[in-house]
Amino acid sequence: MVTMDEETVVSDQLDLLTSTKIVIHDALKKLGYHQDMFHLLEEPLKSITVRIPVRMDDGSTKVFKGFRSQHSDAVGPTMGGIRFHPKVTEDDVKALSMWMSMKCGICDLPFGGGKGGIICNPRTMSFGELERLSRGYVRAISQVVGPTKDIPSPELYTNSQIIAWMLDEYSRLRQYDSPGFITGKPLVLGGAEGWEKAGAKGITICIEEAAKRREIPIEGARVIVQGFGNAGGYVSKFLQEAGAKIIGISDVYGALYNPDGLDIEYLLDRRDSFGTITTLFDSVMTNEELLTKDCDILVPAAIANQITAENAYNIRAKIVVEAASGPTTFEATSILSERDILLIPDVLAGAGSVTVSYIEWVQNNQGLYWDEEEIEEKLREKIVQAFDRIYELSQSRRIDMRLAAYMVGVKKLAEASLYRGWV
Repeated sequence: MVTMDEETVVSDQLDLLTSTKIVIHDALKKLGYHQDMFHLLEEPLKSITVRIPVRMDDGSTKVFKGFRSQHSDAVGPTMGGIRFHPKVTEDDVKALSMWMSMKCGICDLPFGGGKGGIICNPRTMSFGELERLSRGYVRAISQVVGPTKDIPSPELYTNSQIIAWMLDEYSRLRQYDSPGFITGKPLVLGGAEGWEKAGAKGITICIEEAAKRREIPIEGARVIVQGFGNAGGYVSKFLQEAGAKIIGISDVYGALYNPDGLDIEYLLDRRDSFGTITTLFDSVMTNEELLTKDCDILVPAAIANQITAENAYNIRAKIVVEAASGPTTFEATSILSERDILLIPDVLAGAGSVTVSYIEWVQNNQGLYWDEEEIEEKLREKIVQAFDRIYELSQSRRIDMRLAAYMVGVKKLAEASLYRGWV
């Protein structure tokens, strides 16, 4: 067990849950809260593990393990995505639910954080198997979720079709239509215009705001994006449309690099549904090599623990914007800060999706729907306000942007817990 005190030794090997606890502890301490508040918020209030039997196409039955974590409902219902991944763990889901609490607090949304996951490999599963797994998961967690309890949404390797199956299964169980149960739905089922691009829009807005602070014009800025899935692909597209030069992108198999810029439209048109594109090329470098190439803006949009103590001194970007969950380790964050590289943390950069999920939930509840332009305007307002608050706090308190983001994010949750008399 890690003791949260001034003598804690921070290692690059800390898991997501432990490192998240440490930052929340530091944020609460900076805000002047008693240790009791940390003990309340250091773990989710509720976390369940479920086993889901699924009939496979070959006639066999495979049992999958799934999770749902609800960090705190002090502010309101919990909200957060569901990921399908072969390496997802219960502790990962717990940590990610805590991050969702921070994102909701950062953007002043009336939610606590939730997160779900299923241990599976969607790349190897058929359409029918994915549908049966999705419906089975909803049946397993149906008693602890709902539009006033916990609102799921898409996340890693889940999409609007999977969400549609989950919505249909929940509606069958409840015997009434309940679009507010889940967000990220297809438009015809009550989804929000532009939801699939919301995460990337939020990241792009953060990049624009960070570039202003470092006086780097987006027009002509040299950008490297690690990861070419939904987030990385759209961020590359949006930035290139704004005049930036995308000089490097990557997927799980390798990276493409061209100092004169890549043709993003061409690459997007030829990638597969999992964001894979480099297998079509002969001249490919490793992800590790791409991260240390010279650029103005680096966007890690792949997986966790990509910038570590081992390579942080070799990062040659002026700005790093986290588009993935936990791509920069605890120790690497300190190194980048010491080197005056502006790091925009995932809990801020990744708040676009939950903000538009909130907008979708509001639309479902009131039966009034906005067009994409109006939704993007509301999203931009929330993200810019959040960025300004966090950046100003980091400058005035002389702390890194990650700690500042957690201080802003946890404050609302702590205040609500106090008013409820929980501490």
